[in-house]
Amino acid sequence: MDPTQEDVDTSCSLCYNVIFFVFGFIGILAGLAVSKLNLIYLWKHKVDTTSKRHGGELVAEVLKAHGVEFIFTLAGGHISPILVAAEKTGIRVIDTRHEVSAVFAADAVARLNSTVGVAAVTAGPGVTNTVTAVKNAQLAESPILLIGGAAAGILKGRGALQDIDQIDLFHSICKYSASVKTVRDIVPTLKKALYEAQSGTPGPVFVEFPLDVLYPYDLVKRELFNVPASKKLMGKIINWYMNNYLSNLFAGAWEPVDTNPFEIKPLVTDNATMQKCVEALSKSKKPVFVIGSQALLPPNSVENLRKSLEALGVPCYLSGMARGLLGRKSSIQMRHHRGDALKEADLILLAGAVCDFRLSYGRSLSKSATIIAVNRDSEQLHKVGFILTKIYSTKINSLQNAGIFWKPTIAVEADPSLFVYKLGMCLYDFKCDPAWVSRLQERDVKKDEKNEKMSLEPATKYLNPMKILSDLEQFLPDDAILVADGGDFVGTAAYILRPRGPLQWLDPGAFGTLGVGGGFALGAKLCRPNSQVWIIWGDGSSGYSIAEYDTFRRHNAPVIGLIGNDACWTQIAREQVPMFGTNVACQLTHCDYHVVSEGYGGKGILLSDTTASNKDTFEEAVKLYNEGHSVVINALIGTTKFREGSISV
Repeated sequence: MDPTQEDVDTSCSLCYNVIFFVFGFIGILAGLAVSKLNLIYLWKHKVDTTSKRHGGELVAEVLKAHGVEFIFTLAGGHISPILVAAEKTGIRVIDTRHEVSAVFAADAVARLNSTVGVAAVTAGPGVTNTVTAVKNAQLAESPILLIGGAAAGILKGRGALQDIDQIDLFHSICKYSASVKTVRDIVPTLKKALYEAQSGTPGPVFVEFPLDVLYPYDLVKRELFNVPASKKLMGKIINWYMNNYLSNLFAGAWEPVDTNPFEIKPLVTDNATMQKCVEALSKSKKPVFVIGSQALLPPNSVENLRKSLEALGVPCYLSGMARGLLGRKSSIQMRHHRGDALKEADLILLAGAVCDFRLSYGRSLSKSATIIAVNRDSEQLHKVGFILTKIYSTKINSLQNAGIFWKPTIAVEADPSLFVYKLGMCLYDFKCDPAWVSRLQERDVKKDEKNEKMSLEPATKYLNPMKILSDLEQFLPDDAILVADGGDFVGTAAYILRPRGPLQWLDPGAFGTLGVGGGFALGAKLCRPNSQVWIIWGDGSSGYSIAEYDTFRRHNAPVIGLIGNDACWTQIAREQVPMFGTNVACQLTHCDYHVVSEGYGGKGILLSDTTASNKDTFEEAVKLYNEGHSVVINALIGTTKFREGSISV
C-alpha cells in the first residue's frame, strides 16, 4: 500500500528531528570541547616552544612588584624554579631547618614590615609541616603567602610523588586558596592572593604550583608528555589530548601582563557612628582602652596611633603586638590589675582586642559600662564565651553575641588604628580625669614593688626566674626586640619585661603556639639587622626550633636566646599536680641546651647559682653576639609562687 501524504510528512518530521538532535548533540560536544580544551584560545595564542623561560620567573616578578624582600623556604624540587628566579631578581632566599620555621619567619616579617610575609615549601609533607604556623597566622591576623609545590596537574590523583589534596587542607585556615592551572594564570592568581592576604581582616593565603607550570616547556614536554606515536585511533586521540594539554599549559605564558599590586582600601568609620563614640567618651569619667594587635596594622602608622593615644590620655592596656606601643614607661599605660580596672570603668574601648579567653569571654567587662568594640572583622565584634551557657540555661542559635557575658554598646566594623586617630582628632581638647589615671597608676606601682620583693626571694632550687628577668629588664637596650616562646617562664616574663617601643614584642597570639621562637627571631633579625633580638624561651618550647641556630649562622643573623630551664612543662604541672596528684608527662631533664647551641654553630653559656652573676652572663652573651655569634644562655631555674593560680586554657 502506498504511503499517504500524512505518512510522508510524519517520516520527514521524524528525520528532521533526528538530524536536529544529532547535530545539536555534536554541537554541544564541540562546544564543550572548545570550552574545556580552550581551542579558541590556543588558536589565538601560539606557544613559543623554543623559550627557555619558566613559571618561577613570573612568580618572582609578582613578588618583587609587591615589595617582597625575603622568601623563607626549605628546599624541594617542586619549587626550585621559584627560588632560583627569586634570587636572580634580588629577593633574599632564606632556607630554614623546618618548614614551620619558614612560615613563622614570614609571619614576623609581615608584622614588622607591614607587608605580606612569604614562605615557599615543597609538595606533600613540606606543605603539611606548615599547618600549625598557618593556623597561628590566621588567629594572629598576619598577612602571609604560603607557596606550595604540587604534583603535575596531569598526574594528580594517579600516585605521583607527594601528591595530596592540599587545597582542601587549607580551605578552613586560609582566606584564599588556589591551584594554578596554566602558566598564564600565575600572575593574576598571585596578585589576587596577595590582595586577599592584606585586605579587610588580614590573614594567610595559599597558592599551589604544580610542577608543570613552573619548569620550562622543553623539560615539561620531555619528562611528562613524551608519549610514543601510535597508528591506532585510541593512541592518536591520546596523543592529540596530551599535545593539546601541553599547549594549553604554555599558551600566552610570556605575553606582557601587569604585575603591580591591587589598591587596598581601608575600612573607615562613618560619621554618624563616630559622633556617637565621641559623645560617649566625652561624658566618661573612668574610661579604659584595651588595644589589641589589629590596631598596629597599616595603613595608619604606629607613630600616629601612639600620638593619638597620648593626646587622649586615657589609661591603656596593651596586648599582643600592641605591647611596647607606648614605650617602656608611659603615664597612661597600665600593666597590672586589668580585670579590676575593666570592672570599675564606665567606658571601655576594645580597639582590635577580642573578648576571647584573654578577657574571660567578656566576663571581665563591667556590665554597666559603655562598650565600644572596633574591629575589622564583624564576627570578632560579637564574640562571646559559650562555656557557661548551660549554667545560665540560655538557648542560643549560634556562638555569636547573645548578651550572655557582654554586649557592645557600639559595634564598629572599621580599622581600629584609624578609628582611634579620628577619635583623637574629634576630641582634641579632651582630658581624662587625672584622679582616675592616678588610681590605676598607684595599683601598678604597688604590684611592681611586690614583684620586685618576690624576685629577691630564693627559689625552690637554682635561680629565681623573676630575678633573672628583672636583671634582664634593666640590661636590655632600647632597640631590643623580644620574642616570646614558652609557657610558665614566658608568662612571668610578660609581667616583668617591658618592650622598649612599638613592634618590639613578638608572641604567637591567640593560638598559644609553642615553637615560634626560631622562626620569629629569624624574621625579626632580618627586618631589624641593627637591633638585638632576644628569644625568651621555656626549656620545653626551645626544643621545637633550636636547630635554627644553624640558620642564624648560615645567614649571618645572630640572636640571643635565654632559656628558663626548670626541667618541666611547669605551666601544665601547676594545674595538673594539685588537681590530679601526678606530674605524669610534665617532667623533663636539665638538658645542656648551651652545648646543643654549639653543635649548631652558635655559642652557649650556662647560668646557674654556681656561675657568674646574671648581669655578667648577659654581658658575656652580648660580647659574643657583637662578634657575630648566636648565643644560648641556659639558665637553670627553680619555681616561685608568682604564677600560682595561673590558668593555661
